Amino acid sequence: MISPLDQSDALLLVDVQNDFLEGGSLAVPDADAILPVLNRYLALFADRSLQIVASRDWHPAEHCSFVENGGQWPPHCVADTPGAAFSQSLILPASCYVVSKATTAEHEAYSGFDGTELTSYLQQHRVKRLFIGGLATDYCVLQTVLDALKNGFAVVLLVDAIRAVDVQSGDGARAIAKMIENGAQTAKLTDIKP
Repeated sequence: MISPLDQSDALLLVDVQNDFLEGGSLAVPDADAILPVLNRYLALFADRSLQIVASRDWHPAEHCSFVENGGQWPPHCVADTPGAAFSQSLILPASCYVVSKATTAEHEAYSGFDGTELTSYLQQHRVKRLFIGGLATDYCVLQTVLDALKNGFAVVLLVDAIRAVDVQSGDGARAIAKMIENGAQTAKLTDIKP
C-alpha cells in the first residue's frame, strides 16, 4: 500500500534521453511507451508543487563507456548533442532540477547519485521518498534506486514507467527483484493517491 503523496515526496526521472529512445544510438526496447505514463506522473507531481528531478547521461565524446574506448556501449548521450537531450515528448516543468552524470571521460556513473549533488539537493528540500521511473531498468534505474535506498530515502519504483535493455534475457526482471529485495516498493499510476 502506497501512502498518499505529501510535501516530502519527489519524482525522479532517470535518463529519458533521445539516445535511449526509438531511433537513438542505444535505444531501449519499447522505451517510447513510457513517455505518456511519465507525463501523467509529471502532471500529478507538478499539480501539487512537489519536487521533480531528471537525471541525464552527459558524456564527453571520449567517454570510457564507449566501445572505442574499451567500454561496452556505442557512443551515446554526448553532452550538448541532440541524442543527449530529453525527449521533446516529455513535459518537464521549468522548475525541474536536472542532474548531469558521467560528465568526465574516465568515470562511468549509472546512478544519478554518483558524483552529483543529488543527495544534498533532496535533503535541502526535505525529500524523504522518491518515486522513480525512466531508463533503463537494469542499469541506471537499478543503480539510482539502490543508491537512493543507501542514502536513506524511501523508494517507490514506478513499474509502469520503466523499460530494460535486457542484454541477457531477464536482466530487467532480475533488476526489479533486486530493488525490491533492497527495500523499494513498487507502484503503478493507479496505486498513487494524491
